[in-house]
Amino acid sequence: MPSLLCAHVPWPRLAEHRSYLLDQRINPELYLPADALDTLDTRQMQALSDDLISHGLACTIHATFMDLNPGSVDRAVRETTRQRVEQTLDCAELLKARVVVFHPGYSRLSYGSAVDSWVANTVSFWQQQVPRIRETGCRVALENIFEEEPSTLVQVLNQLDPAFFGHCFDSGHFNMFCTVSLEEWFAALGSFIIESHLHDNHGVADEHLPVGEGEIDFQKITDLLKQYAPQAVWTLEAHSRERLKRSMQAIQRYL
Repeated sequence: MPSLLCAHVPWPRLAEHRSYLLDQRINPELYLPADALDTLDTRQMQALSDDLISHGLACTIHATFMDLNPGSVDRAVRETTRQRVEQTLDCAELLKARVVVFHPGYSRLSYGSAVDSWVANTVSFWQQQVPRIRETGCRVALENIFEEEPSTLVQVLNQLDPAFFGHCFDSGHFNMFCTVSLEEWFAALGSFIIESHLHDNHGVADEHLPVGEGEIDFQKITDLLKQYAPQAVWTLEAHSRERLKRSMQAIQRYL
């Protein structure tokens, strides 16, 4: 059993889905895009936190990611990334979020010849954030995006404190980009996993289909999650209410 089952909800669409989430007792993973971070009303966020607590619910956060990279060779990009990370951690503290998911920023096409620099910058960046992460009470999960194999994430996570950092395994991204087996990925990163994003596709586009409506073997994935990371959060990344309903129904067989 996962420690928490969540559903992806973009902050700009929260008002549309709030009553449904509370009535159905669904723990949200709130996606906070950059525009939302610049316009957030902390009173609204505190009110949501109070509502979640009163309904016995918890949340996680998916951080903004477009154009950001903590391992960038460009200092200005790292500085902008830092500002967004700090804004996101402020929200995590208000919401008492258990996990905050960040994209790592690595792509072999961009950093294939500068892996060491990217890893060193990334480790230094996140180590500087430890005091603030400690204050929020959350943990940071680095999600696989374009990674074809696990070595870069392993290098980073081996140098970070596991009390504050872990891995978010994304089933859809793995199916699109990885060239290694699930078994090899979990052997390398399974012990780091603190959250998993579960959604389906056919290996070509990031379709965010409900669980079981693409080609991904969720029996194997959930078996591996239970073996390596039995306390991980599971998040259904379905991008509509109808898809979420189908995904919620499909995931029951794996719980």
